[in-house]
Amino acid sequence: QLVESGGGLVQAGGSLRLSCAASGRTFSNYAMGWFRQAPGKERTFVAAISRSITIADYSDSVKGRFTISRDNAKNTVYLQMDSLKPEDTAVYHCAAGLGKWPLSRNLVNYWGQGTQVTVSS
Repeated sequence: QLVESGGGLVQAGGSLRLSCAASGRTFSNYAMGWFRQAPGKERTFVAAISRSITIADYSDSVKGRFTISRDNAKNTVYLQMDSLKPEDTAVYHCAAGLGKWPLSRNLVNYWGQGTQVTVSS
């Protein structure tokens, strides 16, 4: 089970930190990631981090603004989002892939329900 938190409403240029708490599996066996889905659009990749925390991957649209991290002792993955833009508005979903890298949408084993992020201009 993946449970996201930390979404909300923020002005452009602001920051938010999303968290995803995992339970029921051996967290350290999974690559973890974040995807987002805006209204009427497909769910797209945002960022991912490897099991060993040695590799992180970002979409071009968030590179340099967002930072993904994980704490395997706490079974939690984070997404620090800085310099937010209105086009970052979406539902953000946590994702887990067992032994998968890179973590593309079709390789995700488990999804969270999502947390809404709204960036006002």
